[in-house]
Amino acid sequence: MTTVPMTTKKFKLPHTFVLLFLILAMIAAATWLVPGGKYDTHLVDGKQLIVPDSFHYVPSAPQGLVALIKAPIKGFVEAAQIIGFVLIVGGAFAVLQKTEAVDSMIRALARAHKDSVLIQKALIPVFVTMFSIGGATFGMNEEAIPFILIFVPLALALGYDTITGVSIPFLGSQVGFGAAFLNPFNVGIAQGIAGVPVFSGWGYRLIAWSIATAVTVLFLMWYAARVKKNPELSPTYALDQEKRREQPHGLGELHGMTARHKRVLWIFVGALAIMVGGVVQYGWYIDEIAALFLTMGVVIGLVGRLDSTQIVEGFIQGARDLVGTALVIALARGTMILARDAHIIDTMLHGLTPLVQSAHPIFTAWKMFGIQTVINFFIHSGTGQAALTMPIMAPLADLVGVTRQTAILAFQFGELTTPMIPTSGITVGVLALARVPWITWAKWMIPLQLIYAVMAMALLVPPVLMNWQ
Repeated sequence: MTTVPMTTKKFKLPHTFVLLFLILAMIAAATWLVPGGKYDTHLVDGKQLIVPDSFHYVPSAPQGLVALIKAPIKGFVEAAQIIGFVLIVGGAFAVLQKTEAVDSMIRALARAHKDSVLIQKALIPVFVTMFSIGGATFGMNEEAIPFILIFVPLALALGYDTITGVSIPFLGSQVGFGAAFLNPFNVGIAQGIAGVPVFSGWGYRLIAWSIATAVTVLFLMWYAARVKKNPELSPTYALDQEKRREQPHGLGELHGMTARHKRVLWIFVGALAIMVGGVVQYGWYIDEIAALFLTMGVVIGLVGRLDSTQIVEGFIQGARDLVGTALVIALARGTMILARDAHIIDTMLHGLTPLVQSAHPIFTAWKMFGIQTVINFFIHSGTGQAALTMPIMAPLADLVGVTRQTAILAFQFGELTTPMIPTSGITVGVLALARVPWITWAKWMIPLQLIYAVMAMALLVPPVLMNWQ
């Protein structure tokens, strides 16, 4: 008897575009099943707020195949301001990367580590904080992937392990992104969609970011100290030994920062300071912030001694890298257009209210955090998730007794699971570059992920108690 070998196919989630189009199709189908409904609204401080007990049914307008096909382009048109903002910001930061100022700063600090006890002790806090600032301000995300090639050999050369080398840039940028205070790609877009002044509430977000970053730093310092004392405790011990044999000389020659690199970095810091001042003092919105980033990109390119062609090519490349994000925003907005045109959004809100509402608003905020965490497993683009969920969660917050700022914070904290989930292209890419199996990484991440969850729930309590606006 011949035995036929059994093969198993590894389950793979569809692409984000496919998932969003499936959601689009489901919304279109729902317009034929869900009755139309509407809440009355009233104007408060220039913002339309829902009157909680005013829901009533109205005739629905089911959306057919033609409406489904037209929804993405309608979404692109309605989200044009946000999409343009994303493309300009992406282009500006691509120019910053092209100057190599950030790379040179990291290499300079790595060289100083060899000569200074202070730098040796400050290595993890300094670098994790730097990457966290990147995530919290300009949305550093995929940009952290190349730094794995620097930090893994650096960590091994200093007696740590691959996990430590991966965690410094990857966890640093991800915790900064998830607990961001000025990130235009999640905070800015979510607030814009929710009708909240862009980057408002940054004071409490700065506190939340500081706590999240400190938790990450302390956990990594504790882990790195244990591994340095007993390398066999590392989940990647065998892999580390192999890597050390492959690269016996560690990082090789390390070059410091030039005066040009320093000028570029100071301009970048100055631009961020101007943005904060503009938002706080003058109420800047997406148009003004995009103009600032555009100007920053040009100035940084000139100071970084890039010629006009290199600056333009940098902008084009950065914008090109975010075209997928722009299309995600358009598709996500298209789902809301279908639901809005069918008059079923308020009916959906009315149905969700009992699921989210609790005896106390704190439990409501926790439920929102839980919902966003689940959604993040499937749609882990911060921008796409904001575009998809904020049109629902923002008015839902009005109904269940929490502020829209709190709902946005719950959305942000849902992204703290990104370093753990196998559906994240960034996570998979980072681990592939470091040659770390996902299951090995996931087991190591479980304790820290539980700490993040408890931390997020604790940080959602003060905004509820102080009715954070």
